[in-house]
Amino acid sequence: MIRLTPRGGRNAIDGWERDASGRSYLKARVTTAPTEGAANTALILLIAKALGRPKSSIRISAGETSRVKTLEISGIGPEDLVAAFGAAP
Repeated sequence: MIRLTPRGGRNAIDGWERDASGRSYLKARVTTAPTEGAANTALILLIAKALGRPKSSIRISAGETSRVKTLEISGIGPEDLVAAFGAAP
């Protein structure tokens, strides 16, 4: 899961957090506004760059209009996520 902050001042991955129920999520921020899917597109580009994958390998599978999103990323394993973003708490 990823929690996206649109208009966050910069494009960045801010690390892992836990929600109130104990689920881990990755915090991300982008400079674009959440209009017409621009923030979602910026998020996909940010994640693709961090993982060294093409943007076509990433899609939002849940939460397209929500701040908390689920992504499907083809061609990577858990070790790739840990290498790019660190281990989830």
